[in-house]
Amino acid sequence: MLFNALALIVFVCSVFPVYWMVNLSFTPGNQIISRTPSLVPTEPTLLNYVTAWTRPAAPGQTDFPNALRTSLLIVVIVVACALLFAFLASIALARFQFRGRHTFIVIILVIQMMPGEGMMFTVYNLIDDMRLMNTLLGLSLVHIAAVIPFTVWTLRGFVAGVPAELEEAAQIDGCSKQGAFWRVTFPLLAPGLVATGIFAFMQSWNEFTMALLLMKDQNLTLPTWLNSFQSATEATNYGAVMAGSTLICIPVVIFFLIVQGRMTGGLVSGAVKG
Repeated sequence: MLFNALALIVFVCSVFPVYWMVNLSFTPGNQIISRTPSLVPTEPTLLNYVTAWTRPAAPGQTDFPNALRTSLLIVVIVVACALLFAFLASIALARFQFRGRHTFIVIILVIQMMPGEGMMFTVYNLIDDMRLMNTLLGLSLVHIAAVIPFTVWTLRGFVAGVPAELEEAAQIDGCSKQGAFWRVTFPLLAPGLVATGIFAFMQSWNEFTMALLLMKDQNLTLPTWLNSFQSATEATNYGAVMAGSTLICIPVVIFFLIVQGRMTGGLVSGAVKG
């Protein structure tokens, strides 16, 4: 009972900030600054959402729809490339023995522990030398490099957790080596691919520092758009800011709802007869 109560307290503390964000997004501005806030909007309005959707972040900068398109394009590139590279690397690390294998694994761990902010100026100079400043490709490359170490390490654990004997049994039953992998092993790796895809999606979607450093004007991503939107005027429109924050969260929720079923289904889709 005690642990259930503690879990409930943790859950409420985690969910309440999200609820308060959504609550304020429907609250008129004059009620947001009231000394007696309400847990439920007494006069709900959609004006905050209209303002967040239509108003540019600042003069000469992008609006929400364009920032949304930019973020979605970058996320698609990052997730696709990160999963492809990480999948091939994890197969090599888990299934093959080669010289330098353990050193490569240690390097992945060391890179993962390095803070991205510590490489800001190096990354900036590198992207500038490649003439990729303020481009989708430039920021996508930075995000891919940031998420690959973790995705490789995570997928390696999933691949290593699938017994190689399953493939051998399939080959005995007549499958080729490639057929055994795709028909038996790959379905069992679906939860790992989904889990690492979610991480890559979240990491790229929420990344702020490098996007702020490399992107500007009409190529702002959603986090940098929200930053400019909040600081564009002296009197911050908190209702519109909360509406913009809620809109940013919606694609993440939709993405998770789509893939969670596939994650669960992948747990049993590769089962074999006993």
